[in-house]
Amino acid sequence: MDKTNLINKKQLFGDLDFNSILNNPDFKEDSVREVIILPILYHLGYSQENIVRSKTLHDPFLKVGSNKKIAIRLVPDYCLKVENNYAWVLDAKAPNQRITDIDHIAQVYSYSYHSEIRSTYFALCNGLEFILYRVQATNEPVLQFYIDEIEHHWDELNMFLSPASFQVGKNITYDNNSVTSKQSDKFDYKNRPLLEEIPVRKQQVRRHFGVHGYFTKQTWNVVADYIKNYSKPGDMILDPFGGSGITAVEALMNNRKAISIDINPMAVFIVNALIAPVNLNELANAFLRVKNEYLAKEPKTKEEISRTLKKHPYPQGFALPKGSDVDTVEQLFTDKQLSELALLKSVIIKEPNVNIKNSLLLAFSSTVNKHNLTFHYTKSDGGGDSAAFRYYRYRIAPDPGHMPLFQIYETKFKKIVAAKREMIYHINEKTVQNVTILKASATNLKWIPKESIDYIYTDPPYGKKIPYLDLSVMWNAWLDLEVTQEDYDQEAIEGGENHKSKEDYNCLISQSIKEMYRVLKFDRWLSFVFAHKDPEFWHLIIETAENCGFEYIGAVAQKNGQTSFKKRQNPFTVLSGQLIINFRKVRKPRAILKANLGMDIAEIVMQTIEGIIAKNSGATLEQINDELIIKGLELGFLDLLKKEYTDLTPLLMSSFDYDETTDKFTIKKDTKFQTHIDVRLRIRYYLLSYLTRKGREGINPHFDEIILAILPLLKNGITPEHQTILSVLEDIAQHVADDCWKLKKADGQLKLKI
Repeated sequence: MDKTNLINKKQLFGDLDFNSILNNPDFKEDSVREVIILPILYHLGYSQENIVRSKTLHDPFLKVGSNKKIAIRLVPDYCLKVENNYAWVLDAKAPNQRITDIDHIAQVYSYSYHSEIRSTYFALCNGLEFILYRVQATNEPVLQFYIDEIEHHWDELNMFLSPASFQVGKNITYDNNSVTSKQSDKFDYKNRPLLEEIPVRKQQVRRHFGVHGYFTKQTWNVVADYIKNYSKPGDMILDPFGGSGITAVEALMNNRKAISIDINPMAVFIVNALIAPVNLNELANAFLRVKNEYLAKEPKTKEEISRTLKKHPYPQGFALPKGSDVDTVEQLFTDKQLSELALLKSVIIKEPNVNIKNSLLLAFSSTVNKHNLTFHYTKSDGGGDSAAFRYYRYRIAPDPGHMPLFQIYETKFKKIVAAKREMIYHINEKTVQNVTILKASATNLKWIPKESIDYIYTDPPYGKKIPYLDLSVMWNAWLDLEVTQEDYDQEAIEGGENHKSKEDYNCLISQSIKEMYRVLKFDRWLSFVFAHKDPEFWHLIIETAENCGFEYIGAVAQKNGQTSFKKRQNPFTVLSGQLIINFRKVRKPRAILKANLGMDIAEIVMQTIEGIIAKNSGATLEQINDELIIKGLELGFLDLLKKEYTDLTPLLMSSFDYDETTDKFTIKKDTKFQTHIDVRLRIRYYLLSYLTRKGREGINPHFDEIILAILPLLKNGITPEHQTILSVLEDIAQHVADDCWKLKKADGQLKLKI
């Protein structure tokens, strides 16, 4: 076997943390060259003399005035030589630059096409992604992947770009899925690490940001990292609460297959239209046809508006949910807005190609978001949001604003084209068959075979936070998408127009977890995203998952990007972050043990709050909530927590100071910590929590690591000596090799002694 087949990420880049690259101000273009690109080139088989750096190309010139000629200096970062000819050109970009931007592609194409180079391929790399084009076919890449998954693509990379690939007579097949890395055969599903919190890169890609609004969206790079951690290329990924399709799209972008389902037809339409393969030139031509016809017929006078409304259908009589400022959908628009939207839609739906028509309708639906009386403009040029997304109700804006319809539509269309161009290598006519997007209920997945799914990442509704179907009425009405009473019955929410009870919600969520267990393969993972304040819901998830047969492995706090308007308006009732609970389906699951803590729930809660405040010099509501939920999960006292503390806000406001500028709670001024329990018991509490978590990760920590982990939590009172911690540690844990420790069990239950 060729040694290149055995390449892995550690061989190439050591212990480089790819999540830290984007937020490291010192990791710039030169770092990409030295840390990322050079190891790849050397392992591909290029020697120093065949790597030509910063070659200046002199041929082109710009003529100024009648006589003067100014030379244009083209300087590609790398020109790779094979047998004294230039085989390919590679240009480095900084991690915060998109290598799919048309200007960057055109720049490197100009290098490769230059008379001094005349290479077969050109490539771009920003340290996070790698993209390769054939000079004679620049409409889509021949290879594109994320650097942190390079081992899965090494055979393809080697096939295209190694020096041996350019010998005369070499037969190269340009098939996106033709090569499967042998590394993938060694993927260990059972022993995957829990991910730490991932830096958010919310607006770094065009396939999600700016295409179409939705009520909640997972951060694309967080979803992508989870998919890559818990699955391998070719695996089937499921999201039974698919929403706007982040999971499905990122699965395809990372060479997986996907199933995304949602009860909301608006969500299903958005995803299907986004990934619909189209010829971009034909799409552009269709847009011009729509533009010319619309502008020729655009209603401007009262008579034209009236005539248009009589000729072209628009939503009439669709009831809005209670709490809306008006009763029906058509009252959310002026007559002029209704006539313009009705005309535009009538022109679009005449397009014969279904994928092109749906792509144009996606831009139309995104335009509806902005061209109505509920759109609340901000001070930024054209910025703002529809009330349904901002306030979770149909609220007429004090000053709705009136941007020209086609100006909005053209902007939305350009964003959709940019999204499709960004996805074209991974999502096209050939690969789109690897995804299924369906309107269905997460409570009934009977059409998915038992044990056929490799990984589930899902973000379910959070109780009564958002009534998705109620709030989607405006879009579903314009898009002629039917919502049935059965859909409302199966929607996993609390409240809404159908007045769902907490018991209804609990039952639907429980049934969905049971279905997830049924379709997931053994030794595979479920990542369940949740951001609810009420411990009862967390207890429900854990109880249901364990009863099904899932084994809880660990929960991770994860930010989800910018603070929402809803969070700014309601700092104590809305959580801006979330927890990702990770389960594994195993044949002999271990249940969470309910530790005998030796103290009542009030002491546990107060100690946990004061501990996280001490550790972070002040803590946000999210940090406190996450810490309590994770401790409750790991130590098995969620059942107690749910009875006494469905809402932490009253306790926090009465017992701690709150700083509005930092959103942090701190110990009240001139007061001491309230929890004055025995130091050994506090040590036991934190040791038990820390070692439980490490045990679930399969790690036996060193004594020094244990000390560093729990000392910051013991700032109240006299800081204990290391010997005190060691004596407590010996009581609940056992010593293993190299001064490492793991919990010991007694009578099937972890004990805490006073």
